[in-house]
This record gives sequence, structure tokens and C-alpha cells, in this order.
Amino acid sequence: MSDVQEKQQTKEQTTSSTFTSADGEELTIETTVEAVQEFDQMGLKTELIRGIYSYGFEKPSAIQQRAIVPFARGNDIIAQAQSGTGKTATFAVGMLQQIDTSRNELQGLIIVPTRELARQVDKVVSALGIHMGVKTFCVTGGGRVQDDIATLKDGVHVITGTPGRIFHMIEEGVLITDKIKVFTLDEADEMLSNEFAEIIKNIFATLPTDVQVGIFSATLPEECLEITKRFMRNPVQVLVKKEELTLMGINQFFIDCQEPKHKYATLCDLYADVSIQQAVIFCNSRRTVDWLTEKMTNDNFTVASTHGSIHPEDRRKVMEEFRRGGSRVLITTDLLSRGIDVQQVSVVINYDLPKEKESYLHRIGRSGRFGRKGLAINFVTFRDMSQLREIERFYDTQIDPLPKNVQEYL
Repeated sequence: MSDVQEKQQTKEQTTSSTFTSADGEELTIETTVEAVQEFDQMGLKTELIRGIYSYGFEKPSAIQQRAIVPFARGNDIIAQAQSGTGKTATFAVGMLQQIDTSRNELQGLIIVPTRELARQVDKVVSALGIHMGVKTFCVTGGGRVQDDIATLKDGVHVITGTPGRIFHMIEEGVLITDKIKVFTLDEADEMLSNEFAEIIKNIFATLPTDVQVGIFSATLPEECLEITKRFMRNPVQVLVKKEELTLMGINQFFIDCQEPKHKYATLCDLYADVSIQQAVIFCNSRRTVDWLTEKMTNDNFTVASTHGSIHPEDRRKVMEEFRRGGSRVLITTDLLSRGIDVQQVSVVINYDLPKEKESYLHRIGRSGRFGRKGLAINFVTFRDMSQLREIERFYDTQIDPLPKNVQEYL
């Protein structure tokens, strides 16, 4: 390739952000990010390139153009991008590039907040590394500890798992961390929250001092960035401004239901008027999920539901059935607002507006995955209107009343 062609394949973007910690210390991250517009120009292993194309990717997304190469080269990285833009493949490719399959030892560790997301990430890593001979394993609670121990003793290259089970396996002495090259936190805003922060700190303390660290999330509050300075070295930064977070390709509307008791009739009217292939309906409580599931089932809708009180194996079966198209509607809590990737999902319905503004982005990102168009419909009552406007301000977006020609947006 000529120098001219080489320059046409890449773009350089210098970014700098300064954050002030609680004790007044400033954290400044400044990097030059090179956007590589073709997978073939990233200097990746031939077998990994084959896995990327076999998986169905043709051209890298914006986050992949900027984050894969620095991560694959061994840089610590803080990367933020919208849901559905290829974050998982970004850190999977960057990690796989550094795996030496001739060594039967654990070299990559990915930690995520939920079992469902762990299984999905593990499948992506396995699929991308299929031509490399990479051995992957998913370590989460809910399964037999003895089975996990047996697999780990046989040797794996990359582990994806949830914090509790990962740390338990480390304490048991069966998950050996001294050869780990790359450590990745997905959905880092949640992983660095109060609920998980201490256990993540404990896991990190067991890793080699020179381990490479990747932080990936769709939302990354400043307090999370402050925490990362404690265990990252000169991280490359690929950050999306808050006002740019609204998902491209997702049409967002609301229906004014006036009172909560009118929501179900509104939902039935919507299904009568609009042809929906598959939809995810989010509720704020397990009780509402169970109630809505029973109501829709009694009215002859083919629905599935899941939440945190359901046994992990039953949740897995529900997700597999939904992915196969056995049910058109999946009703869930925020348990699945992160990480569910079902190609056919074209509509997300917020039966209840999320309690946290950040959750809104994760929820509506379940539709329109990776460039496909999607539709988000919010059910609001007179009490919710101020919250809806707050979401609009937070994401600098506009959520209009549902139009009569809504079918045109599908």
C-alpha cells in the first residue's frame, strides 16, 4: 500500500480530558487516537481476521476503528461508546491478538456484572477466536463449582465471568492469575460502583503488576474515571461526550397513558395496531414483570419473562428460546438492560421509565443493534412527564408523542 493510501485508511484525533478527584488532585488523560477504517489494516493475526469476517463483521464501527489497535498493542484503554456499536468485539479482538495459544495458561480475564452478559461475551470471544484455537470459559455463579474447577485445571486461555465466582475461584487456588496479560472490565460504570468496587479491587490485587487494563462502557461517569487512575498506566482514551450518547438509528417516542392503570390497555392497543417482530418490555420491578407476563399470557400473547428471582438455568433457557424466536415478547427488569443482543429485536418498550437516567441508554440500545434501525416506546403517566424531560435534557435528545404512522419506523 502506498503512503497516500495508508493515510487515507487512518485518521488521527487528539483528545484531552481533565477530572478533579475528591482530594483536589487532577487527572488528565491525553491521547492521539488513530482511526483505522479496515480490519485488514489493523495488523491483526490472519486467524483472527478470519474469525472477524466469519462472525459477520465487514467494516469496523467507530469504536472499533479507534480502540482495537491501541488495545491490541498492549495499551491500557478507557473506551466509551453507545450500546450496540461493537464494544464487545472491540475488547475481544484486542485481547485475542495477544493470546499465545501455544501456552496452555490463562492469559485474558473479562469481568462483567451479570451471568447473561458473561455467557454472551464468552460466545463472542469464542467465535472470533475460532480459527486461533483459543480455549474460552465462562465462570459465573449458579453452576456447579466442581465443573468449573475441572475445566480450569484442564487449562483455558480466556475467562469471562462475574466478580463473585471469579474471586471465589481465585481464593480456591484453581483460577491462576499470575500469567494474565489482559484484564478487561465491561459495563465498567456498574463494575466500579459501590456494589462491586471492593471485590474488583481484591481481584485486581491478585493480577501481575504489569497487567494491561481495559475499561469499556456505554456510560462512564467522572467518578469512575477517577477510580481508574488507581490501577491504569497512561490509558488511551476513547470517550464519547454525554450529549453524543443518544443512539443513532433509534427512533424514540412516548405514549401518554395518564394513569398507571391504563398502561396495559395501551400495550394491547399498540400490538393491535403495529406489526412487531420481537420486542423487549422493561419494567422496574419483578412483581410488575410477573403480573404483566400473566396478563399477556391470559390474553393469548406468546411471551417469556425473566428477572433476578428466577433460577440462572431457567433464565438461560428463557433467553435461548427468545433468541430462537419461540416467543415474540420478552418481559424483564433492568437485569437484562445490558448485554442482551438479539438480532430480531426491533422494539423496546419501557412499560416503566427507568429509575436511573443511565439505564435508559442501556435499555433502548437493545433495539437497532450495530447500525440496524430500531424503535423505543416509553409509557408515561402524568407523574412521569418531568422524568421524561429530564432524560431528554440529559442526553440532549427529543422524545416525541408516538405518531400514527409508527409502522413506518420499523
